[in-house]
Amino acid sequence: MTSIDSLYRKEDGRVLIEIKLSSVAQLFNTFDPAPFYARELDREAARYIVDTVNDFPSNTEFRIVVYLPAEALGTKEAEKIPHAIVNHFRYMVLVQEREFRQRWSYGKYTLVIGLAFLAIAEIASRIVAETFPDSPVAQLGATALEVAGWVAMWEPVTVLLYQLWPIIAQKKVYEKISGMEIDLCPYPESGMPVYGQGCLVFRQGTLSEK
Repeated sequence: MTSIDSLYRKEDGRVLIEIKLSSVAQLFNTFDPAPFYARELDREAARYIVDTVNDFPSNTEFRIVVYLPAEALGTKEAEKIPHAIVNHFRYMVLVQEREFRQRWSYGKYTLVIGLAFLAIAEIASRIVAETFPDSPVAQLGATALEVAGWVAMWEPVTVLLYQLWPIIAQKKVYEKISGMEIDLCPYPESGMPVYGQGCLVFRQGTLSEK
């Protein structure tokens, strides 16, 4: 059985996330009216990067390699690609942080409402059960009140215990991607691109020759 590792090339212990483009514009969402360097990445390209990271253990190190036609490699638009990738995933980190805050606030709100309703339902259930101890209907109503009280806790429990952790996990993925090394490399007119030949490297916010 083929392992996931065998589907990706590696360099210096890092898994290469390789993207081949026929033009610089291919990497971006053309409907985004933002300035070129601040545009949203093409959804398929962004999903490919995220899916690749999710395919590996969390301690795996990556490098993004973008292959461009040789004539496009030295253009100002090409030089903005690493900044655009970093900006996109930093923005996605902010989106996840906002989503977390919203879900956290909603979870706390539903928890207060749920606990208040549970307390009222428990008190009402006990009153009904003690007032009509010999009535099957009253006992059924008392049980229904108790069940309803616990059902009201379903939403806060779901939010606080299950919905927040995926947001945190996704945020960590975006943070990891936004800090990755990024290389811009030319690819030949025919054949497979060769990593490392004539590449530009993006490290700590600076693009330079490899």
